[in-house]
Amino acid sequence: MKRIIIILVAFLYTITGALQAQTIARDELVFLTSEWKGERFPDGRPKIPDELIRRARNIAMEDAWTILSNEGYTCQYEGNWKTVNNDTPVVGRALTACFMPSRPDVEKNIKERGKKEGRVGNTNAWPIDMLTKGDVYVADGFGKISGGTLIGSNLGNAIFSKTGTGVVFDAAARDLEGLAEIKGFNAYVRDWHPSYLKEEVLMGLNAPIRIGHAMVMPGDLVIAKKGGVLFIPAHMAENVIVTAEFIILKDKFGISMLKAGRYTPGQIDNQWTDKIKQDFLDWLQKNPNEIPMTRAQLDEYMKKRTW
Repeated sequence: MKRIIIILVAFLYTITGALQAQTIARDELVFLTSEWKGERFPDGRPKIPDELIRRARNIAMEDAWTILSNEGYTCQYEGNWKTVNNDTPVVGRALTACFMPSRPDVEKNIKERGKKEGRVGNTNAWPIDMLTKGDVYVADGFGKISGGTLIGSNLGNAIFSKTGTGVVFDAAARDLEGLAEIKGFNAYVRDWHPSYLKEEVLMGLNAPIRIGHAMVMPGDLVIAKKGGVLFIPAHMAENVIVTAEFIILKDKFGISMLKAGRYTPGQIDNQWTDKIKQDFLDWLQKNPNEIPMTRAQLDEYMKKRTW
């Protein structure tokens, strides 16, 4: 029994130690994301369900932005990116990192502590070790380009093998050609540069960060598409997705009615009459395959819908 207890204590120490370097306390992360009532990772990061992440890939950036803005979340979008492949979206849960210009004393202390806790390699590799399937590695590299390349093709392959997604960096990356060979991967970065990372150190891991005009919390739903990157607070994810899906349904119905000549653009783009509302409900009954959510979710949403 004593041997089992020792092994268990050692295991728990390993787990907590692996999450300690440069991270905020779990209680603090839970406090800052207290609106989230669902499942969490052991470190406290909100764990948005995989099904919601899958559905989030199909919603429109503009619809999601408008929904967030109407709820007072006006600092969640950032544009002006360069990508590996414009046609590959990056959608998933944010795992965050903050890098700062290095100084010898601070970097020495951070690396020594990381080594004691089992960290391997330079600090830009530490966030990658924490990634899981469905995560998006989001890093604030203070916009540094030359010497600010947080990943190249080797780390890009490591990231994709762990997450199946990609990265969003307020910084640069290198090895564009190598990264382009990773099928399904994408990187949203400020620019490409052939230099190696230098004079940067990890100062925050799985902590709140800033990406341009946006505030990003660990566990936020990241939607990165051609139009830019949107960071949706975890507790808002389901509402944003369902509402955006409903907008898509309305648009599909409206287009079908316009093509059929049933209604004019002015009627469809205005407040709907009771007749149009009923036609919409009838259309839903006839086209169940168009409904991305479950019928129960749709019915629950429509109870609160004011049109």
